[in-house]
Amino acid sequence: MLSRACRLVSRNSLHGRVVCVREGAAAPTSVHRARDYHIASGHATATLLNARFSPVKPITATVLMRNLSTADGDKSALLETIPEPPAIPQAGAPEIADIVAGAEPAFSTLGLGGWTPVGIVQNCMEFLHIGLDLPWWGCIAIGTVCVRTLLFPLVIASQRNAAKMNNYMPQLQVLQMKMTEARQAGNAIDSARYGQEMVLFMKEKNLNPLKNMLVPLAQAPIFISFFMGLREMANTPVESMRDGGLFWFTDLTICDQFYALPIITSLTLFATIELGTDSARMSAANMQTAKYILRALPLFIFPFTINFPGAILCYWACSNFFSLVQVGFLRIPKVRDFFKIDRIVTHKPETLPIKKKGFTDGIKESWTNMKISRELEERARIDEIRFQKAGKGPLVKTFKYDPTAPRTGTSSAVNAKKR
Repeated sequence: MLSRACRLVSRNSLHGRVVCVREGAAAPTSVHRARDYHIASGHATATLLNARFSPVKPITATVLMRNLSTADGDKSALLETIPEPPAIPQAGAPEIADIVAGAEPAFSTLGLGGWTPVGIVQNCMEFLHIGLDLPWWGCIAIGTVCVRTLLFPLVIASQRNAAKMNNYMPQLQVLQMKMTEARQAGNAIDSARYGQEMVLFMKEKNLNPLKNMLVPLAQAPIFISFFMGLREMANTPVESMRDGGLFWFTDLTICDQFYALPIITSLTLFATIELGTDSARMSAANMQTAKYILRALPLFIFPFTINFPGAILCYWACSNFFSLVQVGFLRIPKVRDFFKIDRIVTHKPETLPIKKKGFTDGIKESWTNMKISRELEERARIDEIRFQKAGKGPLVKTFKYDPTAPRTGTSSAVNAKKR
């Protein structure tokens, strides 16, 4: 049997020449058959050694060697013959066309992916689908859970601030009511003074109304990135998303023909707003309008969501369900104590300085406050213009007679005085 190997003769034995070594069969005189080493140097005339070349110690190297079988007969002619490789059996082997047809094209070939926020979302979706062999609905759900889990520390900070704002609500409403009355009376000095007192009070109690907006501000770019990324994937489309859905929405590239996903999305969004605003106690007068607008948001977006692809609604519904679970989890007293969130104090409406108003009254009051603020700003602007004109323009006559001008009746006055 022919085999190929690599051997190198010691450099000191053959004066540094690299040679090819061939083993030939000898007469079996013992149990271990003797082998002849035929060493061919790099010269034109080869040197043949029939005896065992004991000083030469072959080692593994990059010189080819051909071993002959130990059977009888001269097989030296086979050294010049290299057998053809065996043919590859075709029976049962998959065709290349079949393999290519079953493979999914990379997102880079479809114009998707990249290093933008939208491209990063698409790359993550591709990794979950290809690397972990998950269906598309599972990729969207896992991606949503991972992103919302990373935002959990911001939720904790927002809940701590919301609990403190609720517990100090009576003091804040007293200052707010005084500031509103001074503004409506046109007293800008008192309004500014009460506003400064409110700022100092919130700084003393470590309150910040902007912390309540941390979660919405952080979720907005993430939501937009998921929205645009999934919409591009559905519009391209990614062929595997046509059957990557679940239950009745198997095709994630088209809208839900039963309108179930839009209804689920709107209902879960409404429930999240109700529970979230209740936990934050958005009952201050300046937050009433925002609360009503948030309540009307699910009804406002429903006509638009019915035309969204299933992939977008799948992400939106998963995010809303995660928010509901998160709100319920943070309502547990032991969980709130663990995260150092203050217990929410329930204030009776009759004990609060600012009474709770209905939707219409809240809108009217907000509109009145906006008008008063606009009038005060306009008045301050007019006063500033008049002050500048008084300093740069000509003198305005504000008296009937000029006191510096000489008067003609001085002699009669003197005569009357002498009398």
